[in-house]
Amino acid sequence: MQVADRKTAMVVSAHSADFVWRAGGAIALYAERGWDVTVICLSFGERGESAKLWREPGMTLEKVKANRKEEATRAAQILGAKVIFFDVGDYPMRIPDSVLYELAALYRTIRPEFVLTHARKDPYNFDHPLVSHAAQQARIVAQAHGHEPGTAVIGAPPVFLFEPHQPEQCAWKPQVLLDITPVWPKKFDAFKAMNAQEHLWHYYERVALQRGVQASRNSNKAIKYGEGYERVFPQVTEELA
Repeated sequence: MQVADRKTAMVVSAHSADFVWRAGGAIALYAERGWDVTVICLSFGERGESAKLWREPGMTLEKVKANRKEEATRAAQILGAKVIFFDVGDYPMRIPDSVLYELAALYRTIRPEFVLTHARKDPYNFDHPLVSHAAQQARIVAQAHGHEPGTAVIGAPPVFLFEPHQPEQCAWKPQVLLDITPVWPKKFDAFKAMNAQEHLWHYYERVALQRGVQASRNSNKAIKYGEGYERVFPQVTEELA
């Protein structure tokens, strides 16, 4: 298969580990199917999600960033994805128009068949809904014929919101349950690449097992590991089954 013929998917992640916990199964699954999957990390999670590193003597902000970048790069390689880092900072995160336009340009370059990003609400982490909003806003900009008219606009790739850490508090409901059982070993190997957040490895293993049980109950399949997603837009289809 020629690279130009390969389908593409895009993941927009607030911090360097978010895509691993929440969408690693989908990434690995589609990479194994021959898709080009691109992960975009807006920050390294250097301030708010690197407590283990900050406990080390002599740690600096730049050292934390370098460590988190290395971890995320290794995790993406395990999953079979490319990763792009923006380094906009975190806790708090701010997204200027220049970054929004860079995201829109990536939409037009990558031309994803679907997009994965954060839930629209999260009272525990305001970086996450900010990135969700930016990912969806950039998608709309990339559809606008008047924005950089020299480049081709995109169509309407569906957007799926992956599971937040505490879904009940984030008004998030899993409308799509994805069977990730075949690629679970890759996802867990990617977990182990994120050494700065080792405390989350088995938490998200339990999440995957729970979604697997729910996927089995909502199908006629035996599914051990799953991921949940919420749709932003209606599904357009010619068949209901």
